[in-house]
Amino acid sequence: MLKEFKEFILRGNVMDLAVGVIIGSAFTAIVKSLTDNLISPLLGLFLGKIDFSNVVWTIGSAQFKVGLFLNSIINFLIVAFVIFLMVKLINRFFHTEKKEEEPVVPSNEETYLKEIRDLLSEQSQDDKK
Repeated sequence: MLKEFKEFILRGNVMDLAVGVIIGSAFTAIVKSLTDNLISPLLGLFLGKIDFSNVVWTIGSAQFKVGLFLNSIINFLIVAFVIFLMVKLINRFFHTEKKEEEPVVPSNEETYLKEIRDLLSEQSQDDKK
């Protein structure tokens, strides 16, 4: 059982996933800093203060912190957009090589149908003469 676990952990896709999670969490911290320190103040210049964290709905003794939820949604959308731009940029750099299209080899049916078409065309031209 220990041997199987070792093989599982050392398999490439598990290690890739672990690296992806670590880099993803670090990237999220960078984007959150970008949002908090650059984008939000920039938007604040044009829209006024846009901090929703103080928006709270109270029903009875329960408090629903809608503003914090809205801030999280805004941060998520910004993270998703930045990731979209990065993936697009990475794809542009690494996938610029176009694969040569393999020549299409017609099937036997297609070859026979082309021959029939050509023979019918020749016959119709002979009939017109």
